[in-house]
Amino acid sequence: MSSILEYIPDWSVFGQALAALLIAIVVNRLYHKADAFVRRGKAIGKSGKSGKSGKSDKAGHSRSVLAASGPGAFPKFEPGAVPESEPEPFSGDYESDLQAILDSIGRNSDFRFRTFPMAKLNRQAALFWVDGMQNDRILNLQLMQFLMFEATIEAMEAPISPGDVLPFESLARCPERGGFKRCVLFGHAGLLIEGVPYGFLIQFPDAAGRAVAEPVSEALLRGPRLGFSEVLSENTSMLRRQGFGTSLEMINYKVGTRLTKDLVLAYFKDIVNPDLLRDVEDRVSKLDFDFFGESGYVEQLIEDNTLSPFQQAQNTERPDRVINALLEGRIAILLDGTPFALIVPATFSMLLQSPEDYYERWLPSSLLRLLRFLAAFMALMAPALYISLISFHPGLIPTELAISIIETRQGVPFPSLIEVLILEVSIEILREAGIRLPKPVGPAMGIVGGLIIGDAAVQAGIVSPFLVIVVAVTAISSFSIPTYSAGITLRILRFAGMLFAAILGMFGTILFFLLLCSHLTKLKSFGVPYVTPISPFRIQDWKDLFIRAPLSLMKRRPAMLKPRDNTRRP
Repeated sequence: MSSILEYIPDWSVFGQALAALLIAIVVNRLYHKADAFVRRGKAIGKSGKSGKSGKSDKAGHSRSVLAASGPGAFPKFEPGAVPESEPEPFSGDYESDLQAILDSIGRNSDFRFRTFPMAKLNRQAALFWVDGMQNDRILNLQLMQFLMFEATIEAMEAPISPGDVLPFESLARCPERGGFKRCVLFGHAGLLIEGVPYGFLIQFPDAAGRAVAEPVSEALLRGPRLGFSEVLSENTSMLRRQGFGTSLEMINYKVGTRLTKDLVLAYFKDIVNPDLLRDVEDRVSKLDFDFFGESGYVEQLIEDNTLSPFQQAQNTERPDRVINALLEGRIAILLDGTPFALIVPATFSMLLQSPEDYYERWLPSSLLRLLRFLAAFMALMAPALYISLISFHPGLIPTELAISIIETRQGVPFPSLIEVLILEVSIEILREAGIRLPKPVGPAMGIVGGLIIGDAAVQAGIVSPFLVIVVAVTAISSFSIPTYSAGITLRILRFAGMLFAAILGMFGTILFFLLLCSHLTKLKSFGVPYVTPISPFRIQDWKDLFIRAPLSLMKRRPAMLKPRDNTRRP
């Protein structure tokens, strides 16, 4: 009997197991209450929005197919796209309309206007524009010359064809002053002609913008060196130039209540699941915010679970990644003013895949992908495993290694949790400082700072040399994740895992991992399970999960997206 009792764990082990169970129950209850609170707040916000002034949910959003406008075209002005509370039509009195426009927007320091006679009409006219938002050469040498000496009402109202000599990219009539003033401030040139009871809106080509460059956040050794820019028309044209086809469709929306921007949904109409498309359109049409400075605003407002640390839409600067996602049946969201496009729905495996996986042969690509999954596990769990093994379960470490670690920890005055936190926080500060510093200085400062701080901490006896190795491996592993946002998520969760390990040891580490897996299996992105094809299990989609099967075997699109056309090739 005594020999049997020796193998029964001490009462503290049962206490740890009970504490782990209670913590899991409490965390689960708190999470459900917080999620219900957030959902209730969203429901109240949507009901309040739909009830305002009797307007519909889609008020303020224009929907137009860009395919009809040609590749790279800006959406043309649509009167009423951003409705005024009280539309103010032009009076037809030239002096009155001119003075009303000047009184409304004339105080802006970048606002410009010029009055001039139109020779063929024998009338006065006024041209309005914003400095820096038009091509000055076209404005001064072509547009003004045309308006002053050649323009007639009939020519300007006639449909514009490529054979015309009019120096306009688009020209539209605007019947009311509010839309006219908004479009002038947004970048159009506005023309007011004496005796005409409406204004003309003129858009030029060659808007100001930076040159197209290689993506900064997603560099590849093999692949296209092309990245999105901040100009929406350039981004849509990049998608068009990926290949000839007629099924790529783009839908334009106006988003923002205070400052309006263009947002585009891109998809292949003969591939995308109609239910998925309706879901995305419904969420985008209900966006209600003053200003969308970046696609991250859109991502946070349309995601399924606001409390989840995992991103539910993938962001990318690469047109090739976007077009490949669209060919799988996904939808891309492009916002004017940012080079980062969103891909929905997103799954966890997407965050660890690189476009380079498909440009190299399948064997090296599969090996590199397996290394990324291993690196993600190390970046998440290595510090927690170190704390649990050193503080609670040294018997699980091989004897010689345990003796070596104990010798290196001689003289360290802090427990393992504080020791790990000191180095991890230092590494995070160095990483953030390296990003903010100028490019020539940032990488050097990160490397030198890490070496100096690590060596000084070991010499001072604050941390052990073995821990420096663990933290270095953890940091390097986090750098190997292709998506930067996913790396941030793992870095945040790493600290939570360390706390679990410091409280409950290996029980806490396992509990943390199980809670994380439970959350991932319940998480969805636009109705698609986040960890599919692992759960729910779909064997046909495993060809592009941990390994990348040969292209000759990947004849079907991912079944989890339920595309209209399931076959990649006839």
